[in-house]
Amino acid sequence: MATPDPHNEVRPLALLIIGAAERVKGDFNDAVLARGLPTPLARALLALDAPVPMRTLAEHLACDQSYVTGLTDDLEARGLVTREPGKDRRVKVLTLTRAGEKVRAELARAVTENSSLLTRLSSGDRHTLTRLLTTLLDARA
Repeated sequence: MATPDPHNEVRPLALLIIGAAERVKGDFNDAVLARGLPTPLARALLALDAPVPMRTLAEHLACDQSYVTGLTDDLEARGLVTREPGKDRRVKVLTLTRAGEKVRAELARAVTENSSLLTRLSSGDRHTLTRLLTTLLDARA
């Protein structure tokens, strides 16, 4: 009897994970673009659930701080955030404006309603998937 090739088991699973990630990403893009915001701005806005230093937002978005400066400039120009000095004046803290809070809430609702994770998976399935993905990602840390 031949030894099973692990590639034959892992490859289809990897392709499913990639496909699922692409579908969720597409759902997100469709929801935010329908509201007139570029995807990077929407990601930044949704990450701002409390005042945060720009450095923290860069870490959350897994990008360079200089990129966050550009995002912040655009969010500020749209009246969605303010940028103020923190306790350490070298640190700039981002805070949602009232308009930003409103747009963020609308985006969060749209993204959730448009998500395959919500429309195609039961609550139990989402919990199981969360546990499995957490295990997978924690193993790499």
